[in-house]
Amino acid sequence: MGDRPVTVDRIEPDITILEWLRRTEGRTGTKEGCNEGDCGACTVLVGSLENGAVRYRAVNACIRPLATLDGCRLLTVEDLAAADGSLHPVQQAMVECHASQCGFCTPGFVMSLAGWMQEHEGPPPDDALIDEVLSGNLCRCTGYAPIARAATRAVGIGGGRLDTDPAPLATLRDARTLHVSDGTRHVFAPADLDALLDLLAERPGARVIAGCTDVGLWINKAMRVLDEIVWIGRVDALRSIVERADSLEIGAAASWQDALEPLAALYPGMRRMLLRFASRPIRNAATVGGNIANGSPIGDGSPALIAAGATLHLASRDGRRSMPLEDFFIDYGKQDLLPGEIVERISVPKPAPGSLYRCYKLSKRFDQDISAVLAAFSLERDGDTVTAARIAMGGMAATPKRAARAEAALLGQPWNRRTLDRAKAALAEDFTPIDDMRASAAYRMTAAGNLLERFFIESGEDDPDRENDLLALASVDA
Repeated sequence: MGDRPVTVDRIEPDITILEWLRRTEGRTGTKEGCNEGDCGACTVLVGSLENGAVRYRAVNACIRPLATLDGCRLLTVEDLAAADGSLHPVQQAMVECHASQCGFCTPGFVMSLAGWMQEHEGPPPDDALIDEVLSGNLCRCTGYAPIARAATRAVGIGGGRLDTDPAPLATLRDARTLHVSDGTRHVFAPADLDALLDLLAERPGARVIAGCTDVGLWINKAMRVLDEIVWIGRVDALRSIVERADSLEIGAAASWQDALEPLAALYPGMRRMLLRFASRPIRNAATVGGNIANGSPIGDGSPALIAAGATLHLASRDGRRSMPLEDFFIDYGKQDLLPGEIVERISVPKPAPGSLYRCYKLSKRFDQDISAVLAAFSLERDGDTVTAARIAMGGMAATPKRAARAEAALLGQPWNRRTLDRAKAALAEDFTPIDDMRASAAYRMTAAGNLLERFFIESGEDDPDRENDLLALASVDA
């Protein structure tokens, strides 16, 4: 922690970084606010060794188990000032811009900005980048304007680089499986894929975690007690992102933040949704494979990848198998995952030349909100005739699901308004959404049809009515 090595050999497997910092280490600068990864008051920086270099990520300490820090460097707000007491540029800028009032949220903002500055090179950030960097931090005093000014001011001050010497972390790396316990409950962290698969074969009931952005809420909010946890974050093979001739191969433990640019480069229509996928601290921790494996019907990643034609690859000690991503989801809370088996990687095919792809997210808030509807569309045409169509939606059924009837209404037909209307009508045969706190069933059905129409309008540059159609749909915030 900071510059001090810490050894912890007996802990509760699910104790969080936040709880340990405050109760054991007395590091009270890290605050407990929401305790579910929404407010950012608990933000810390975790430095890990990646490809021989130290990389820092801002993460939510309230939902991250302490055991996931094995071989890492942990920085809290108390670590930022220099040995002579001079402040980090972000801290200095917060003072100069009067960006703190009650001060409760301030350490979290400081850590998010310090982590961003560590990787930022270039001119001061624009408003959009500041909003994105601070999307995981909430303040109820300042109105955010002074904090945004502090972000710009910090870049002007310059300096404040964090320690990136890889040697201390390199000495902590080994090939042994980490095992810590409180005597009755256990957490394991294998260092390679074979050891992971062997461990899961021997302990098929263990709870596998990666970013823990979902399971962390089970612990803090549902008060669930997990007897055996297996953390996969030490397995380098599961964190790789590799571009091949015809696909992008994403390891199951790759974070959404790391996957964002490679995915958006292939599918620009996915970018806006990815920037609204939770917040940056959550994306720094949340993994592509974890978002899929938990099987949530309102997870944004799965429908976006289904529409892109992704293939899921599973692995166990007994072998490997693959399937179209949409086939993985059987029913609510039930996925095609055998005991001892894990999601290993996701293959995302490169889009066909001339294909159309869009992804739209509807939610009550723009940032950090669960979707009422997530709709993703992919279309291929020969001339004006639809030759391939993939429509996938989240929030419309018990699982992420393709709209098979709507797709059938498009295939072999001209891409025009008459075909569009038939496809919109077919959505009612594909989905029977529910009423809940996020949206009514009627709203969801209407929104799904409207998003399909938006996709049609945005694809029709030569449509003389395109401008009027876009104005009519301008109220749809997607």
